[in-house]
Amino acid sequence: MKTVRFSSPLSAHSELPSKRLVRQNFERAASTYNSAARVQRWVSSRLISLLPSTLIPAIILDAGCGTGFSLEMLALRFPAARCIALDFSRAMLAHIRQLEFGVCGDVEHIPLRGEVAGLYWSNLTAQWCNSSALSREAWRVLWPKGTLALSSLAPGTFHELDETFAQVDAYAHTLPFQTPENWRAALSDAGFSDIRIHAEPCVAHYRDLRSLVKAIKAIGANQIAPSSRRPGLIGRKTWQKLEAAYEARRDARGLPLTYQVIFCTAKK
Repeated sequence: MKTVRFSSPLSAHSELPSKRLVRQNFERAASTYNSAARVQRWVSSRLISLLPSTLIPAIILDAGCGTGFSLEMLALRFPAARCIALDFSRAMLAHIRQLEFGVCGDVEHIPLRGEVAGLYWSNLTAQWCNSSALSREAWRVLWPKGTLALSSLAPGTFHELDETFAQVDAYAHTLPFQTPENWRAALSDAGFSDIRIHAEPCVAHYRDLRSLVKAIKAIGANQIAPSSRRPGLIGRKTWQKLEAAYEARRDARGLPLTYQVIFCTAKK
């Protein structure tokens, strides 16, 4: 039985992982991302449903576009809009099937001039970022009266893993995410108004713990702060304890894993 190294994403409220390591994880995950991103697709669809019915953006910036499935959904909602795909992983950009305009860059330092988009869109990227830096850049690239639509992860995400790991060791394996209030403050400080934020859970299910961990790694979400990492790999005995502890959570659909999702819209 192979040993396993597992860690999870963190918030900008704690020590952020290095961008180099995060980028490496997403570069490796590019070929598996689409097949594993079922939660990300649900969140994208839900975020689109929260956009105002009167919104008709001429240009959309997808900040942290990944492999581009949100672009496909946005194209169905806004068929006349032009789309800019931004991601700091070239491998992710290479997997976009219909790439109109792609930019390889960091959402905290967007390599575009100001006021280029009517809709700033970011689906499950913000949890990797400094909230203040992301909010300021979103403000900068939006047209006056432009719209921001953003999803991130809130406290309570991966609580099953938190509680299960706590039964077998004292190391941090998941880290706290920012609250909706944190995001409201960052967006307000950047200049946004009409900020609407709420959180709701999305619970995914897996046949076993190994499938659950594999699914997280397949979307590149397996990096935490170096100071919080367990040294070395998780050994066989520890892994067996983890499996037994997580099995107690099994329900009719399998082993649950909760994503507590923040949905946010705002106006410039």
